Amino acid sequence: MAPRLQLEKAAWRWAETVKPEDITHEHIALAYRIALTACKRGTCRRNCKGNPNCLVGIGEQSWLGEIDENTFHNIDDPNSERRDKNTFVGLTNLGATCYVNTFLQVWFHNLELRRALYRFQNSRAEGHNMDSDYEPRTICEHLQYLFALLQNSNRRYIDPSGLVKALGLDTGQQQDAQEFSKLFLSLLEDTLSKQKDPYLQNVIQQQFCGQFSYVTVCNKCGRESPLPSRFYELELNIQGHKNLTECITEFLKEEKLDGDNRYYCESCQSKQNATRRIKLQSLPRTLNFQLMRFVFDRQSSHKKKLNTFISFPEVLEMGPFLEGKDEKCTYELSAVLIHRGVSAYSGHYIAHVRDAHTNDWYKFNDEEIEKMEGKKLQLGIEEDIAETAKSQTRKPKCSKGYHCSRNAYMLVYKRQMGEENQTEESIQVPAVLQKLVEQDNKKFEEWCNEMSDMRKQSVDKGKAKHEEVKELYELLPAEDDQSYEFVPVEWLKKWLDDSTAIKEIDNSNFLCSHGKLHPDKVGEAKRISPKAADLLFGRYGGGPRLDRSSLCRDCVAQRCRVLRLKNQLNEDYREVTNLAKAPLKSDEPGFWIGKASLRSWRQLALDQLEEDEEKTKHNNSKVNGEKSSSPGAKADGGKGDSEEGDVSEEMKNFNEDILCYHGGLSILESDRRVVSAEVWNKLRMYFPNAPEFTQEHEPCQHCTRLEREGKENEALNRMMANEQKSSLLNLFQEKNRPTLQKWPQETDVLYIVPLYFVDEWKKFIRRPAKGNPVSSVGNSILLCPHGGFMFTYDSMLQGDAQHIALLWPAEWEVINKMFLVDQSISIRRIPETTQENSNVRYQTHPDLCQECREGFIFQQQRDMREYAQATVYVRKVIDKKTMIKESAPEFSVSGSDMEEEREEPKIDGEKDPDFSQTEGGAKRQKLNENVSVCTAPTTAATKSGIRRSTRHRKLRGEKALIVSANQTLKELKIQIMHAFSVAPFDQNLSIDGRCLTDDSATLGSLGVIPESIICLKADEPIADYAAMDDVYQVCMPEEGFKGTGLLGH
Repeated sequence: MAPRLQLEKAAWRWAETVKPEDITHEHIALAYRIALTACKRGTCRRNCKGNPNCLVGIGEQSWLGEIDENTFHNIDDPNSERRDKNTFVGLTNLGATCYVNTFLQVWFHNLELRRALYRFQNSRAEGHNMDSDYEPRTICEHLQYLFALLQNSNRRYIDPSGLVKALGLDTGQQQDAQEFSKLFLSLLEDTLSKQKDPYLQNVIQQQFCGQFSYVTVCNKCGRESPLPSRFYELELNIQGHKNLTECITEFLKEEKLDGDNRYYCESCQSKQNATRRIKLQSLPRTLNFQLMRFVFDRQSSHKKKLNTFISFPEVLEMGPFLEGKDEKCTYELSAVLIHRGVSAYSGHYIAHVRDAHTNDWYKFNDEEIEKMEGKKLQLGIEEDIAETAKSQTRKPKCSKGYHCSRNAYMLVYKRQMGEENQTEESIQVPAVLQKLVEQDNKKFEEWCNEMSDMRKQSVDKGKAKHEEVKELYELLPAEDDQSYEFVPVEWLKKWLDDSTAIKEIDNSNFLCSHGKLHPDKVGEAKRISPKAADLLFGRYGGGPRLDRSSLCRDCVAQRCRVLRLKNQLNEDYREVTNLAKAPLKSDEPGFWIGKASLRSWRQLALDQLEEDEEKTKHNNSKVNGEKSSSPGAKADGGKGDSEEGDVSEEMKNFNEDILCYHGGLSILESDRRVVSAEVWNKLRMYFPNAPEFTQEHEPCQHCTRLEREGKENEALNRMMANEQKSSLLNLFQEKNRPTLQKWPQETDVLYIVPLYFVDEWKKFIRRPAKGNPVSSVGNSILLCPHGGFMFTYDSMLQGDAQHIALLWPAEWEVINKMFLVDQSISIRRIPETTQENSNVRYQTHPDLCQECREGFIFQQQRDMREYAQATVYVRKVIDKKTMIKESAPEFSVSGSDMEEEREEPKIDGEKDPDFSQTEGGAKRQKLNENVSVCTAPTTAATKSGIRRSTRHRKLRGEKALIVSANQTLKELKIQIMHAFSVAPFDQNLSIDGRCLTDDSATLGSLGVIPESIICLKADEPIADYAAMDDVYQVCMPEEGFKGTGLLGH
């Protein structure tokens, strides 16, 4: 099918030869495109919007043919949430709790620990009413219930949020997994030790607790000093080692004590050289090895992960490491805990655990559980982590019975017992807990049934809709020369889109001003058969119904008239253009026309025709093209199209550009010209209401008088400006100005006026014709409500002088004569001479108001300390002398940077005080080596007292940051880290020579005020930007398990 615009032109091509009064039914049918050929399926990639008979591509494809019933719903199969036979139950990751889930799965597979927890006396569970949900309270109650669910739940995975909440863990923050293991076992041991059952009291020690001694031997007398100690896990250093045996050997190796580290021997009664080592006395049934992968890096002052490959055996013989025992002590690998990721502050935890009953290995990854093939441990993709180029290492080959990992951080070994104890007995869930599990299983089954019912309802509804669509879609096409109706194509699409609610059919937006179908709206409607229309309106309702009688003859006639005028317009435009070029005859009457109107009259005529067309449209809809793209606008391809478009946006009515404010002829002859009567008559055909002025018409008398008065006022202003300038020439040119820093010897009194008055007066002197003269001096703005002066001599020396201007007494006399002065303000020098020495004091008139001055200072200081969204500048320096040439790549910078980078235009001859431009490029001006760069630059005394701009001029490598007074220094350092890529612990900040060190203090309390310059000295830049994630984590305070139930809170 042809594009929409081609269909539009074809529908109205007949209007070029047919007058509006000669329109027939055939012409109306062409305008509404009734006879267009309907598209067939497969011929259109998408629906033809300009063809009301095209019913292809409106969403019917998904309904025709056979449909999979799963497409009728978006509900997952509830059975996918059901636990498979002979599989284990997973645990939901609540955000960042994967480290908790791994340990829970490892402890659940410790059968002795599970059996002991089932013996825990739980009075709450025993007395629980099955009509309500069971809510454990203590840690043991939660763990006991969780283990029972892991054993007998019908769910594929369960939610551990009860236990996590009871422990008070932050689900959004990943914690140290090894610390969690230690604290949880300690808490569990403390809780179980209070039970009456001796088995429960000692189960943690029996399972996890071993003993070793720190033995120190004096080299002189040979005396041994043992210090026994218990352990629940052995922490092994892996740096520089390749296998687990090397790590254990280093853990037990002998240490020499000599020099300043000598040992005080009780027998020798003196410090002696000695040796110290750890001797293993006994080992627990479950032996935990913590591989120290997360270590503290002294250079960067934060933790890092060691991605070192470590080899470990499936069967470990610990007999050789035990002290004084020759029997075998064999352990078998039962679990490997993995940390996947290169960073110590992020990543993911999973666990590989061996089933004690079947000896099969399983991978526990939160909700997902995977059984390993062949009853062998397979670490798989856990070792495929992202590496930097520096850390890429080749995986070493492992011998049979050994495994290699660079992500394993904990190894769990189970002691091999006698042959008779090789097979573990199955553990039964206590009856009380089993009832609670069955209650949860019942809820799960009810949920599954509910989901299944919802799926069935959706499928039944979809099948019914499928039959309805197949039935109605065959009835939709209207036959030629038969009755028909129109319905919105958007409604048909929504009807075929089962995901949206179907509303009633609404044809009201298609109506023209005559209450019929507008021709422009036919592209948004589809022509359907009366039978299909009756079924659709009968089922879904709506209206009004638009049939063959709804085709609007009036709208078609109006459009025909507009199109014919547009075609005629192009011919008239060429004729008017040629006639306007011909000179006007002397005896021929002329008419004034605006030059802008003459340039853009064709576009204005098009706009007028469009407005006439708009009157027939409903809700100001524009379907036939905007003004700039109407068919007649570019038919000629004339030269002035771009100019016409620009002018017509400003000028709405033809010839209004020669009207003055009073409605008369404008006095600006440069904006108008004279055209012949023939040209004017042509234009009057399109603009019958345009203002008409003959060549003899006089300009507006009001405007003429105002112009004459304006010229007189300009002359008076120029005279006044010249007189004031000559009388106050030094003030205007800022020459020979008095200053308070160096009081002039020829006078004892100086007068004060607001600097604002001087600035406004200079503007008038420079451009007297464009502005109004300054008539008065408002000194009252420098006074308090009591009439006292607001500034002291010292405050004016320090900065308040930016609000005032100083005058000589002679200048003050001129000011008094030429301007109205509301209050005289002066400052007088009063010498005070005594026998010992001579002093000078300064007195203002009016006197200083002490009360208001103190309030003013207090408010200033308060504003400096209680600001929000203020700008400060951070300047990075090297060696405390020079600025860095380029800053590091920006991660994110304050939004004020873009604004601050745009420098103000400089006056010719003015040089940038920070840089000097040469042919070789921009060279940085060196800072004065005698002045510390950590001190904010002070304003130097300017030549001839000329006032300089106080606007802060940024140096290269300097960043502007938006801060608030209540923001902490730590938060500012994080902002600086993003702007300069310097980690907070590498930042040395100072302001005015003071070092900023208290990270918890607010900027207001540290004296950081708006527009401050903060100097940044970086200890060592971070070259590896991939490590910035670690740095950002370090910036946040690491509180570990503080405040949680693991520490008894």
